[in-house]
Amino acid sequence: MRKELNSDIEEVKEMNFFDHLEELRWHLFRSVVVVLFFAIVAFLFKRIVFEVIILGPKDPSFITNELLCRLGNSLGKDILCINSFPLEIINTTMAGQFLTHIRISMIGGFLISFPYVIYEVWRFVRPALYNKEQKAAGYSVLAINLLFFIGVLIGYFLIVPLSINFLGRYNVSNSVNNLINLSSYISNISSICFAAGIVFELPVLTFFLSKIGVVTPQFMRKYRKHAFVVILILSSILTPPDVMSQVLIALPLVLLYEISIRISKSVMNKKAKEALD
Repeated sequence: MRKELNSDIEEVKEMNFFDHLEELRWHLFRSVVVVLFFAIVAFLFKRIVFEVIILGPKDPSFITNELLCRLGNSLGKDILCINSFPLEIINTTMAGQFLTHIRISMIGGFLISFPYVIYEVWRFVRPALYNKEQKAAGYSVLAINLLFFIGVLIGYFLIVPLSINFLGRYNVSNSVNNLINLSSYISNISSICFAAGIVFELPVLTFFLSKIGVVTPQFMRKYRKHAFVVILILSSILTPPDVMSQVLIALPLVLLYEISIRISKSVMNKKAKEALD
């Protein structure tokens, strides 16, 4: 074991500061190339990206809108039939649609290549880790990618249609019509999806914070009610004013918080066991 640690330390020491910079440059270069490649692919498939993915959630035929409407009909609640009204998207600048096309292609390229970017980050920091730490870091990379995409998918298929329905038809007066700018519409979708992906990294963040002793399961249980209140406030802001929609948003976040408590408990139990050994 000692020989193994010494060999790892010697391998790290062989590289000086400029060697590390050179290594980082190549990791960044490969990441940028992959992002640009998928951005070009997204740029070429304009119809699928915009008509199916970007503009899809505002149409009644979108899968989430259809399922919620069926659920509402079975429960006798028409309020769940969301996005049944026409939402007019406009462009107000001459180069607006072209620049939006480029911006969405870059965002799409980054989202698709996100696992590879995280993999390159892991490859860069791996030589500084011991063998045991490398194994744990590998699982962390897998968890980060998986949770991020689960969050993005939940944000896209659940939160985005509900927010479009609420914000798109909200008005301060009947004399004011909503003409949604294309850039504003896309910014709303991308920010919700990205925020959902980041929020779903809570279990990974809890794992590392528990490792260094910043977060404990006792702390998370103590402030559980406060967390639930924040979750309910967020769900009430993002959804129409009915209980069913708010539950659909709040339930994944509550489940995520409870999973994080269990992860923190598992980490603390493992640390206590190692201390006894």
